[in-house]
Amino acid sequence: MDDTLLTFQTHIGKQKPETIRNRNNPCPFCQPQITEQLIEQDGPILWVENKYPVLKDTCQTVLIETDQCDSELSLYEKAHLHRLFRFGIRRWLDMEQSGEYRSVIYLKNHGPLSGGTIAHPHSQIIGLKHVDCMHQVRPEHFMGIQIDSRQEMEFNVSTHPRSGFVELNASAPAGEEPAWTDLADYVQIAAHFVLNHYHAACTSYNLFFYHIDDRIWAKIIPRFVTSPMYIGYSIAQVADHVMEIAGKVRELYFREGSDWMTRRETADV
Repeated sequence: MDDTLLTFQTHIGKQKPETIRNRNNPCPFCQPQITEQLIEQDGPILWVENKYPVLKDTCQTVLIETDQCDSELSLYEKAHLHRLFRFGIRRWLDMEQSGEYRSVIYLKNHGPLSGGTIAHPHSQIIGLKHVDCMHQVRPEHFMGIQIDSRQEMEFNVSTHPRSGFVELNASAPAGEEPAWTDLADYVQIAAHFVLNHYHAACTSYNLFFYHIDDRIWAKIIPRFVTSPMYIGYSIAQVADHVMEIAGKVRELYFREGSDWMTRRETADV
């Protein structure tokens, strides 16, 4: 058995709905029948079984993040954002610790170039029975130019990106649940920056979570058409202005008196 490949079940994939490009299609996450797949609920947050499990030998679940179909992570109120991260990270770690899977993926797709099919804000927690999702992940993928730090938190722009150009990394201690709210704040800032202030018009991103030793890392990657250098040769490229990006994020979101600093300080009260 090849433990580096996942099998995509095409006969199931053909049935999947699509609402990112076809916004007139009904949203499956807004339908009352979604509760038939319910695993757990926390207010407007629903953790459900994936109705279209396209990946063989996996346990595919979906975290429906909100009941607001047209919302997006960068728009969430702080209380909801923090509630979502506490819920999602805890369920991901619980699946990891269950011993039922070789590894567990926690990811989010947003936008037409993200690889997703449903516009309604959601993320996925996927248990892999045979594949190690970390086998090509390296410590240097999370090294970078610091944007901000807070106690044991870190927020940076990657100098050794996994797939290329610009990647934003945020980290928190895995065993300290209160720190996950700071992680959520960093991730929200990264998503907002990518969608609103990136140097090229960007409508899509991926968010990936990694559990490495005693830390949780989140990586936010703006998505465009993937470079042929990466597809053909797995050669990543790093942008030559990552220092400028780090400075721009600091100026926009961490300058005293900025709206984002005010929201952060208010949430701490």
